[in-house]
Amino acid sequence: MDATTRLVRQGTRIAYANAGFNVALTAAKGLVGAIAHSDALIADAVHSASDLVGSLAVIIGLRIARKPPDEDHPYGHGKAELIASIVVAGLLIAAAIDVGVSSISSFMKSPKAPELAAAEMAFVAIVVKELLFRYNVRIGRRLQSKSLMAQAYDHRSDVYSSLAALVGIVLAIIGERLRIRWLMYMDAAAGLFVACLVLKMAIHIAQDSLQSLMDRVVLEEAALHPYREQVMQVHGVRAIDELRVRDHGQYVIVDIEIAVDGDITVFAGHEIAAEVRRVLREKFARVQDVFVHVNPYEAGDERREGNRDCE
Repeated sequence: MDATTRLVRQGTRIAYANAGFNVALTAAKGLVGAIAHSDALIADAVHSASDLVGSLAVIIGLRIARKPPDEDHPYGHGKAELIASIVVAGLLIAAAIDVGVSSISSFMKSPKAPELAAAEMAFVAIVVKELLFRYNVRIGRRLQSKSLMAQAYDHRSDVYSSLAALVGIVLAIIGERLRIRWLMYMDAAAGLFVACLVLKMAIHIAQDSLQSLMDRVVLEEAALHPYREQVMQVHGVRAIDELRVRDHGQYVIVDIEIAVDGDITVFAGHEIAAEVRRVLREKFARVQDVFVHVNPYEAGDERREGNRDCE
């Protein structure tokens, strides 16, 4: 089993763990919220329920993404993971709308402060979700996994959600004890604030994944320079005419045009191209495949001369 396969399997295990934690937190928040009469905690439970469906989407996306390239999908199945990220974002948007509507409707009712158990549950949720966020970010960055990163920030949105719920619950309890009516509405206000935070996070996740789905290429020269540097060290490469790096989630596909001496044999040009492909796949863990086109080198071409600066 290679290192990439081990990391992908690790990512799948984390996705299952995320689903397990979301099941437990959804049930706990919903039960305590209903018993303790907290609109904010019930809204937070709805948010966690959307996380559960999102976790399942990530699991499915990772399972599809780990399939090797085939005849119908020569570039691999990595974009399945990006689709999973968009599903997570869509669920977050739906949850944000639901929480917002529920919170606004609470302002129309007579206020009732929740019980202290609601605040205790919100605090536990904050601690658990922050730990999950940090762990998912660490593994997501190691795997270059869009869906795990989406899940990580989903956990972070839960932290903000539960924190807002905690503040609202505590203020509502204080309002009831001090007989300050407007403070008793803070439970509902917290729910509305949560909706705004979740919506913002969802839009960010969706935008990032959609860019990759539309075959966004790496344009920053700082990111492309290491690729150029390695290619120019291959014996026989005179210049790089064009270089594109396409993001496919956990991995990237490289399209490159190199220039070689025009008087060498076709076989020699093929060997140079094969070496370029081997070097890029060996030096860069995220490179799954490299497509190399060979052009004849012509001295005096300013564009090509500029690409020789990496030598």
